[in-house]
Amino acid sequence: MQSHEIDYKIYGEEIQCVEVELDPQETAIAESGSFMMMDEAIEMSTIFGDGTGQDKGFMGKLFSAGKRLLTGESLFMTAFTNQGRGKARVTFAAPYPGKIIALDLSYYGGKIIAQKDSFLAAAKGVSVGIEFQRKLGTGLFGGEGFIMQKLEGDGMAFVHSGGFVVERELKAGEMLRVDTGCIVAFTQQVDYDIQFVKGVRNVIFGGEGLFYATLRGPGKVWIQTIPISRLASRILSYGTQPNRREEGSILGGLGNLLDGD
Repeated sequence: MQSHEIDYKIYGEEIQCVEVELDPQETAIAESGSFMMMDEAIEMSTIFGDGTGQDKGFMGKLFSAGKRLLTGESLFMTAFTNQGRGKARVTFAAPYPGKIIALDLSYYGGKIIAQKDSFLAAAKGVSVGIEFQRKLGTGLFGGEGFIMQKLEGDGMAFVHSGGFVVERELKAGEMLRVDTGCIVAFTQQVDYDIQFVKGVRNVIFGGEGLFYATLRGPGKVWIQTIPISRLASRILSYGTQPNRREEGSILGGLGNLLDGD
């Protein structure tokens, strides 16, 4: 294996964290801001590049770091190395309510395509890069734009999603229509495209947008129940309403008055 072989355990339900166990001199890499806690033997260092640890020279590292910016990540990543003589643990926390998905890249052919800004942590040796959408329509209307995140290597990687995660194994030729914002990740064999919503009434009054994302097998897909953009939109809408309406209550405004709102 080119990547470090790490053990892990995921804790929690709504807001999860993943505990990574490292042998001496093993390293885990993580997105900036995901660190939660670590044992004394682990040392933290900031790295510049895609996380593989390969010596690409300054320009190579600058190019790989620049690609990460296009997927919503920062220029720098953080490496956590066990400098002790025994096992040590480091824990990474999810940034918002949802699920952490553990992906063994060696099991999925060494490559997973994921939504932008979904990467949480991985074993050292896993490359975090970009995947360009070759189809014009998919790039313009597919929800994730022309650029998605690409995880390559033969080690463990962890991505985060919103809400609950549904896993589907698609057979050859089998197609699944998905809301464009609900895709978390899919294997490299899956064909990703978009499809226009049929029916004038569906387009005007359906409230589901103009396009579906279509995922055609063979391969595995991970679907989230609530994208962070949808969650943020609902919270913002709720907070900016001048007169909050009590849903399901016959008291309406009187109920707001009684509870102090």
